[in-house]
Amino acid sequence: MATTSAIGPTSKMPTHSHLASPKRTFTSLPTEIHLLIASNLTYPDALSLKHTNQYFYSLVYTGVNLKIEWLIERRRLHLDCPHDKGCELGSDMRFCRGSVRLLMKRRREHGECESRPDGRGCLVFGTKICTYKKEELGMLAVFKGFSWSVIRRVGMFLWWVSLALLGAGVAWFWMEHQRRREILLAGGSDSLVGS
Repeated sequence: MATTSAIGPTSKMPTHSHLASPKRTFTSLPTEIHLLIASNLTYPDALSLKHTNQYFYSLVYTGVNLKIEWLIERRRLHLDCPHDKGCELGSDMRFCRGSVRLLMKRRREHGECESRPDGRGCLVFGTKICTYKKEELGMLAVFKGFSWSVIRRVGMFLWWVSLALLGAGVAWFWMEHQRRREILLAGGSDSLVGS
């Protein structure tokens, strides 16, 4: 007795779909891991994470202690710090007014990073060499070897030269106007036609 079994699309084959795990994202991690990560962030990174959604807004701490730690770290690295007395630590909105906002923008754009091997490195990613720093283009590449004081001196020189030329032009125009006026008053309108 011969039996035939049909193996085809209707037969029950074992599937491995139950073995595949769902894709894990940062937001699907447990709250304890979120708190652990948030506690190791600097103020700009914590503020960015805080403003991603309502969950992180209520979870991430960006209080006075974190702001002071960030300012101390900037001072230790010899970076710019807000020098005005209007720097309020009370809330994020008041703290990020004025110069602090510009400092954070410069940090995001890797403006404070150094690509030298013995420099500060990348302050955004914490690596020894910053590979994300934008290349200087145009006139900035020409002036790279000069110090900013030289550029300021040249700029001031050009300012005074242009101011002197403007004064000379106004004086010439005024003298020419006076000369023509004297000729008209003297009644010599036919002598004006030739000039």
